[in-house]
Amino acid sequence: MSPVQRKDHLDTLAITLLVACCAFWGFQQILIKFASREIPPLWQASVRMAGATLLLWLWCQVRGVQLFARDGTLRGGLLVGLLFAGEFCLIYLGLQHTSASRLTVFLYTSPFWVALLLPRFITAEKLRRIQWIGLGMAFTAVAVAFSEAFLHSSMPGQWKGDAMGLAAGLLWGLTTLAIRTTKVASVSAEKSLFYQLGVTAVVTPLLSLALGETWSFDYSATAWGSVFLQTAVGAFASYLTWMWMLRHYPATQMSTFTFLTPLFALVFGVLLLGEPLTLQLVLALVGVAAGIVLVSRRT
Repeated sequence: MSPVQRKDHLDTLAITLLVACCAFWGFQQILIKFASREIPPLWQASVRMAGATLLLWLWCQVRGVQLFARDGTLRGGLLVGLLFAGEFCLIYLGLQHTSASRLTVFLYTSPFWVALLLPRFITAEKLRRIQWIGLGMAFTAVAVAFSEAFLHSSMPGQWKGDAMGLAAGLLWGLTTLAIRTTKVASVSAEKSLFYQLGVTAVVTPLLSLALGETWSFDYSATAWGSVFLQTAVGAFASYLTWMWMLRHYPATQMSTFTFLTPLFALVFGVLLLGEPLTLQLVLALVGVAAGIVLVSRRT
């Protein structure tokens, strides 16, 4: 396999793809929350990941991408897959205890773990002082956007969902770290994602059974539509795009863009759920945009 041509900055293509992915990921938490009214959380995740694994396998068959060749990546791939599986189990379970917007805030602390840990293994990913300032600015802006939710009354047991969201963010950061620091970094984006989806498709139904969830396929068209979007766009198309970008662009700069996702989630809440458009949201949008500019600076 020819060496991967990496870039030291985000170009127009990367920025466009990142914004599109973040927009859908902000919407995705709402989709999961809606479907959870009918479909048990880990059973929903099982159907999603099994479907996405099948779509990815078909994609690879058409494009001639080798998924099962012996290339020394099995150990690293299983590690990546288990971390990914843990992240999504926590997301689906956490959404049973807290709101989609709150869980998304905690989930997207993952860039801090990436920025903290990845430079210890790859010196080229080290952030400069101005970039650290941008990272802090972006996180502060997200906290401002959701400050009202932190101060007012909460759902019973909400701390459990918040804790699961924070743990999921850590596992996401560790997944990124494992991809970049193991032999998985040398494989195609398709194979890297196949490890993640395939392992999760095995783990989630086992946990679903262990939790005593009821399995069924008799759900409304709305619930199935949610699962379809989560599967085809979320777990397949958007994650495949993310895996491809991880192999070509700086992970620390990419991870900072994920701060847009909680803001997209809040915007969708305003548009779809009738939540008020507050001053905190406007300030957060400005702060995140400024933070991204600083972190993306090359000099």
